Amino acid sequence: MSLFTQQDSNINSDGLEEIVSEEKTLSIYNLVMDGGIGGQIIVALLFILLLIALYIYFERFLAIKAASKIDKNYMNQIRDNILNGNLDAARILSQNNTSPVARLIEKGISRIGKPLDDINTAIENAGKLEIYKLEKNVSILATVAGAAPMIGFLGTVIGMILAIHEIANAGGQIDIKLLSDGLYTAMTTTVAGLIVGIIAYIAYNHLIVRTNKVVYQMEAHSIEFLDLLNEPT
Repeated sequence: MSLFTQQDSNINSDGLEEIVSEEKTLSIYNLVMDGGIGGQIIVALLFILLLIALYIYFERFLAIKAASKIDKNYMNQIRDNILNGNLDAARILSQNNTSPVARLIEKGISRIGKPLDDINTAIENAGKLEIYKLEKNVSILATVAGAAPMIGFLGTVIGMILAIHEIANAGGQIDIKLLSDGLYTAMTTTVAGLIVGIIAYIAYNHLIVRTNKVVYQMEAHSIEFLDLLNEPT
């Protein structure tokens, strides 16, 4: 009796090990593949959106980082050249600097001699163009952040429809094996949509903060330039 009992326990332990091993080998790839064609299409779409969001984020991050860099002595050199009446040197100095601040100052220098209101308007218009360049494609991140969870929820609805369809075809008898494809589709697409949406949302807000810092920098230097023109000679 003890020998049979030992054999049965060995068989049971082997079966449990097989179940545990099967559970451990369940990967994200398997979840996607077991979700059916509907779930695979939605996950593929979400993956494409994730790649687009990451590309826009890193491209804009590097561009904004480069735009925020400006020589600390730039405004001092501009001040010296303008006070000495050397406008050409100030203009060349601005042209050699590729930052948005330098382009605004160059626009202001080109308007020297006209009323200050005209100079201020010219700088503001140039500033709007610079902000538009900085925010290029950033709105796509906001769109991805909002659309990705909804696309994931669409997969959830599709998965539930598949699950209900399987129950109907089974004559009302619930079989977890029949429901697996629908449940995989529902859960996998929901998680994928939320992950992509969260990443895009964080990336969007980080770029907005970085852009605002550059905008404040442009405003500060523009005010400093206008104050320079208002100084008595």
